[in-house]
Parts: sequence; C-alpha cells; structure tokens
Amino acid sequence: MSELLIPVLSKRLNISQKQIANTLTLFADGATIPFIARYRQELTGGLDEIQIEAIEKENTRLIDLEKRRAFILENIQEQGLLTDELKSKINSTWSHTELEDLYLPFKPKRKTKASVARENGLEPLAGVIMKQEPGNLENFARRFVKGNIKSIEEALEGARHIMSEWVSERPRARESLRRNFRRKANITAKIIKGKEEEAEKYRDYFDYSEPLSRIPSHRLLAIRRAEAEGFLRVGISPPEEEALNDLNGIFVRSKNEASRQVEMAVKDAFKRLLKPSIETEFKAASKTKADDQAISVFAENLRQLLLTPPIG
Repeated sequence: MSELLIPVLSKRLNISQKQIANTLTLFADGATIPFIARYRQELTGGLDEIQIEAIEKENTRLIDLEKRRAFILENIQEQGLLTDELKSKINSTWSHTELEDLYLPFKPKRKTKASVARENGLEPLAGVIMKQEPGNLENFARRFVKGNIKSIEEALEGARHIMSEWVSERPRARESLRRNFRRKANITAKIIKGKEEEAEKYRDYFDYSEPLSRIPSHRLLAIRRAEAEGFLRVGISPPEEEALNDLNGIFVRSKNEASRQVEMAVKDAFKRLLKPSIETEFKAASKTKADDQAISVFAENLRQLLLTPPIG
C-alpha cells in the first residue's frame, strides 16, 4: 500500500483518509469486499460495498499510473530530454490521459510522413513556417529543394507533415478536441454493403446518428455489438468545422502565406492524426461507461428479485 496514494484517493472518492487507509490494509490482508462491508464496519466507518469496490478499483488504477509514470520518466531521461519543468508536469498529474499526452512527443516513432520529411532536412523550414512571420516563403523554401526534394511544393508539403505531427502532439490541441468530443460528438452507424440480410436484427441502426452524450447504454452496446460482428461501420466525431476553428485559434496567429500553410497542417493533423486518436479514446471510454451502467442495472434488478418475498 502506497501512503502517497491515500490523499489522492480520499480527494477523488470523497472518503476520509483514515477510512481509505484501513480499507487498503484489509485488502492487503486478503479480505474480500463482502467481508469488509459486513464484518469490518468499525474499521471502515460504515462504508458500503460500492464505496469499498470504488477504493479497490481506483487504487489499482493509480498504482498502474505510478508504474507508467516511472517508465515514462526513465525513458525520457535516457533520451536526455527530461527538463525540470517536464518532470514537474509528469509528477503532478494523476490523469492517464494527461500523462500520455505529455509523453507523446518523446515516444519512439515508426516511420511516418513527418520522419521522412525530417530525414530530408525539412524541419528548419517547418520551424520558420510555424512562426508565421512576414516574408517571401517561396524564396526561403527554395533553399530546401535538393536531394529527394524536387520542388518547392514538395518542400512545403514535407514541412506541413512535420507541423501536423507537432499539432497532434500538443497537449492543448488534444484537450481542445476532447472538449469538442465531450460536448458535441455524434455516434454514427452505417450498414456495411452486402450485410443487410444477415444484420436484420440491427435494422434500426443501418443509418443511425445520435449525440454520444445522450445515447442510452443499451443502444450503444447494441451498436458496438453489431460493429464487432462485422455488420456496421461505427464512427464518433464532433462537427468538423467547429473543431478546426478551435484548433486554428491555437495555432494560426497571422494572415500570410505561412499562416495558410499552418492552417493546412492543422487540417491534416485533425483528419489524419488527432481525430482518429481521440475517437479511439472515446470509443473505449463510452464502451466502458455503457458496460458499467448495464452491470449496475442488472445488479439492481437482481437485488430487487432476491428481495421479493417468497410465494406463500
């Protein structure tokens, strides 16, 4: 049991530190949730099974986060890129999402369009464009037309690939898009061509759209089940124009040729890198939430059934 986690658990679950510490000690001794709830109320302060289970789950989650944090710090340190500011940010977060966002720029990368552009020496061009200062961009880009780069347009395209990667790795950009997903994303479902007959029981979802924030758990689980069975193509996305406006507000700071290149890079980052990544997050999170709701409903129905008086 980590003493450092107790204050975090207490704040997150709104349960006193003493109750948390005693409950974790009981778990360490091998006690089960029903046993603790029924026979150790004097130690837990009367916590019920739901609260005790929440302590167990959140404690496990935080232990996993601590292991991941240690790995990330070690990995960035080995790269020689761990600054005091970055270390402070990594140590102060208790969010898996924020932790991964901080690590993203330092993750080992497979070969990408951006890495190819770097190999061709285009990172300085991307850096100049990103500053969006006045000047003849075409003349500056001409300096990079050499080797594998055969034209100014190829140089600018490669620079945009690098800028797209920068945009997609910026925590502020990722959080901006997450806000759009949380507030305005729709879940859509389309029947896969040729599967209409097999998927007859899912006919209601052949051409379906609903706000993700309002879809009931049973409906979301049915859609995801049809997707897993290969009948539906399912997507989650916020309004593209609004999302792009928010992202442009972060990165586009002027009105010149360089700014137009940045705007193109932002759009590419949204479509190719950011949106697929955040969509995957929300698909997983919405499925977990729907599963929890379904289990809760089942548990309550079972409780009511077991409490029903026997027939006389």
